[in-house]
Amino acid sequence: MFKYILKRLFISIFILVGVSLIIYALVRMMPNNYIDLKYREQLQMGSITQAQIDEFKNLYGIGDNSFRGIIGGYFNWLGNLCRGDLGVSFKYEKPVTQVIGENMWISFAIAVVATVLQFLIAIPLGISGATHQYSAQDYVVTIFTMIGISLPTYFFAAIVIKVFSVELGWLPANGLIYASRDYANTFAGQMQKFGDIVLHLILPIFVSVILSIGGLMRYTRTNTLEVLNADYIRTARAKGLSEKKVIYVHAFRNTMIPIATLLAGILPSLFGGMMITEQVFGIDGIGRLAYQALREGDIPFVMGYNMFLAVLTIIGTLFSDIMYSIVDPRVKLGK
Repeated sequence: MFKYILKRLFISIFILVGVSLIIYALVRMMPNNYIDLKYREQLQMGSITQAQIDEFKNLYGIGDNSFRGIIGGYFNWLGNLCRGDLGVSFKYEKPVTQVIGENMWISFAIAVVATVLQFLIAIPLGISGATHQYSAQDYVVTIFTMIGISLPTYFFAAIVIKVFSVELGWLPANGLIYASRDYANTFAGQMQKFGDIVLHLILPIFVSVILSIGGLMRYTRTNTLEVLNADYIRTARAKGLSEKKVIYVHAFRNTMIPIATLLAGILPSLFGGMMITEQVFGIDGIGRLAYQALREGDIPFVMGYNMFLAVLTIIGTLFSDIMYSIVDPRVKLGK
């Protein structure tokens, strides 16, 4: 397995290079860039000339949008990356690594909690729907599945905010803490701050979980139905084993085999989904910062954020392969 992991990590380097080249070219070909947006009003007022703007573009390394200029800019970015330098964000005027490091943890906390809850809720419900096919439980699972698959994040988040924040007033709808409160630099004050942060994160996590469990429940239900119709399940029942033991000992492990492949995309997709969720709930996590940076053509930060997601995807894929070999001993990772 160690040789397999080393091989996969070596191949991942070439994948990351290819992904970074595509992302960089797409960002450079966007109709707007940071300098044009920043100085648009000054240009209209006549306080700055187009020649000065072009000079600023050259200083920022985005002046030449020809094929040669884009390729040259990419290799300049790649060279800095090899030295561990992702550049300085145009918008936030800080090193990209610093901006990501300071703001990723709140997004990471939401993503991890949402992922854990997603599995804890979706898998039991999917199995319950399969073992009670065409019953009321199965129809409830189907309804949750349709909600999770069909509703856009911004639409469902707006409904949740209106119901739980505006109408009922149970939970806050924006930010991480109450702006009107002063938190003393004491243990009690910091615990109060932590409690307020948890309170503010309930709705974002709720939205993320509800919109994520639909696909996993459907996948679990389908796989469980296939496993329950297998010959070895009929044999286990014929031996007189209890239905609970048949389902949760014999069927469950084999149901988890295809589900393990889903691990590759869950964490990156949650971070990607945070871009919309954090924007709606006004949370200054890495997703919201990336959305604002993308709108303003902040190339260094957009590149750093997308490489962050690419690395998460590769790690998730590798972790998925390892989990696959654990739940199915027949799979060997020696090559």
